[in-house]
Amino acid sequence: MTVNATAGFLRVLAVDDEPPALDELAYHLRADPRVARLHTAGDATEALRVLRDADVDVVFLDIRMPGLDGMELARVLRRFARPPAIVFVTAYDDGAVDAFDLGATDYVRKPVRADRLAESLRRVIGSRVVPSHPAALARAEEDPTIPIELAGTTRMLPRSAVRWVEAQGDYARLHTADGSHLVRVSLATLAERWADAGFVRIHRSHLVQLKLIAELRLVNSGYVVVIDGTELPVSRRHTRELKDKLVRAAKQDWNR
Repeated sequence: MTVNATAGFLRVLAVDDEPPALDELAYHLRADPRVARLHTAGDATEALRVLRDADVDVVFLDIRMPGLDGMELARVLRRFARPPAIVFVTAYDDGAVDAFDLGATDYVRKPVRADRLAESLRRVIGSRVVPSHPAALARAEEDPTIPIELAGTTRMLPRSAVRWVEAQGDYARLHTADGSHLVRVSLATLAERWADAGFVRIHRSHLVQLKLIAELRLVNSGYVVVIDGTELPVSRRHTRELKDKLVRAAKQDWNR
């Protein structure tokens, strides 16, 4: 569904099984001039009935609901011929990575604020107007974003900006060219999901972008790789696989 870039009017569906939370969300959305029409639903079944009978540009969706939860409903919506944008609205941050794997436009933490919802609507309009060209859509799918918290604001970090990842317990620290960001997802999960994007496991505590490795160096304690001037250890169990991948990548570059 393409949004009118001039008027910016959006047809919105808000879904939450808790009436006070749904009322608050609906109140803020109705107050925004970019919302032309607002539907509400108390669960996924009711939401699907609304979507059957009405055109909707964006669904503001709670995650933890009885019956079909928000993640499961989002998977159903992705199969629509013209799927609406999804903005998850939740009190929890442990679903952020799954949400953006599903192509969510935004991830808003409760309690909701009017300015934060206004930012979500701006992102929805931008995502619905700009990436209509097939090449732009392909680039968006190839380089998904990761939600990170900065001083109370959720910022969308492109996966391609991540240079390497460091395990910190049940969390992962994403290192970029200009800093690092802690996200609530395990290194093992990222290693599995990002393998096709060129990220390789070199150690139980490190995941790196293969193409950014400047050196593989033998030191007294074993091998290290160098990325952006930082030395990262390579465990023995990952050394052979890493060498093979570096050789294959070099051959591919040479044959281009």
